[in-house]
Amino acid sequence: MRTIATVGGLGYCPVAPGTLGSLVGLGIAWILSGSPFQQGIGCLVVIGLALWSAGPAAREMNGADPKPVVIDEVAGMMVALAALPANRAVYLAGFLLFRLLDILKPGPLRRVEKLPGSWGILLDDLAAGLLTNLMVRFSLLVFR
Repeated sequence: MRTIATVGGLGYCPVAPGTLGSLVGLGIAWILSGSPFQQGIGCLVVIGLALWSAGPAAREMNGADPKPVVIDEVAGMMVALAALPANRAVYLAGFLLFRLLDILKPGPLRRVEKLPGSWGILLDDLAAGLLTNLMVRFSLLVFR
């Protein structure tokens, strides 16, 4: 379980483990970008793995949301990029916006983080991903 929650141990990196987890999510989203259906299935699989592993791994590590648990960043980043045009500019904007929202956790994102177990670990990242996705979509509409 801990191996999944830390994305193969990547979360133990002493520098920016959340950013590294987000980069994994970006890579998976890019690989699956040819099909919105595949991206959707990929998101569901990673969300399921996160729900299954994050809470128990956090309990083992004696923390509410320990830094090594980065499966939530993978899931959130995949949601952030789901069904968006797969080009470097869009993915870069999505990555930067997601990281900003994940770090700052404005308003409601901070509140959902307080839920117990895997839900609290995961939902703030999924909310940041959804908000990122909507903001990038709006930007594409406005600036095209």
